[in-house]
Amino acid sequence: MNKPTILVVEDDSSVRSLITTTLKAHGYKFLTAANGEMAVMMASSHNPDIMLLDLGLPDIDGVEVIRRIREWSNLPIIVLSARSEDSDKIEALDQGADDYLTKPFSVDELLARLRVTQRRLNLQASGEVSSSVFVNGPLKIDFAAGCVWLNDEELHLTPIEYKLLCVLAHNVGKVLTHTAITQKVWGSSQENDIASLRVYMASLRKKLESGAHSLHLVQTHVGVGYRMLRVEADDSPEE
Repeated sequence: MNKPTILVVEDDSSVRSLITTTLKAHGYKFLTAANGEMAVMMASSHNPDIMLLDLGLPDIDGVEVIRRIREWSNLPIIVLSARSEDSDKIEALDQGADDYLTKPFSVDELLARLRVTQRRLNLQASGEVSSSVFVNGPLKIDFAAGCVWLNDEELHLTPIEYKLLCVLAHNVGKVLTHTAITQKVWGSSQENDIASLRVYMASLRKKLESGAHSLHLVQTHVGVGYRMLRVEADDSPEE
């Protein structure tokens, strides 16, 4: 599996050095940018595979960097920020960030998030996520037929539960905010929509996690949203 090229956007030289040293030690190729304008320019001219983005940049805010890049690119963006409030995470994710790590973070956690993102890139390249049949460990979704199987047994879902599962499957490995999910499922994001989301998600998870071979597939990001974990055959989900 070829290692992706990472664009590291960080104005703190010591943090930038820590990240790039870690990437180099694990065989990743990388580029660096110390401010937002340079990050946008390098993203367009060098076509990196993944961006690691600090939000507190000296020229423009990192959220503005996300907004600009999302005008023309689906480049995976993992935010690395000292901002730990749920509102900061939600804003970044709603603008198009794929993941959010709060500083200080462990090197192992950063590498794990990169592996998850790389797997999603590989799946997109192979067409698995956009194909008519989605497979994630013992879970199989036939989008054309509108059917779901878990451990080779058909799973009976309500229309809303099925739509929720499809939204998560099409974004496997990516954190989706409550707002993003409700917009896709109900076309709006009112307070009652988010309350309904919690109810339907609890019901969906109960069905996925029932039986002898329960599947802990959906990860909750408290106050932010949900993520479908990538499950390899006979493996446990990524945390």
